[in-house]
Amino acid sequence: MRIQVRRTGGFAGIERYAEVDTSGRADAPEWHTLAEEAAAAGRGTPPVGVPDGFSYQLTVDDRTVYCADPRLTEAQRELITRVLKEGA
Repeated sequence: MRIQVRRTGGFAGIERYAEVDTSGRADAPEWHTLAEEAAAAGRGTPPVGVPDGFSYQLTVDDRTVYCADPRLTEAQRELITRVLKEGA
C-alpha cells in the first residue's frame, strides 16, 4: 500500500509532501488499518479550513480524500503525523 500526504496552508503557506510504501514492512497491517480509517473519514473535495490552518490531501493507493484542521479525526491526525515523520 502506498500512502501519500500533501499538506498545504499554515501561516507560512509552505507545502509539504511525504509518502510511505508499506510493502515489506513488519508493521504494514497497522498502517493499513490506520490508512483505511483515515480515508473513510475524508471528503471527496477539499473542505473549507480556518485561516492559517493546514489542509491535507491523503492518497491511499488510488483513492484521494481531503481533510483540514481543526476537524481531523484521531486516525487522520495520527496517519498524517506518521507519514510526514517517517515518509520520504
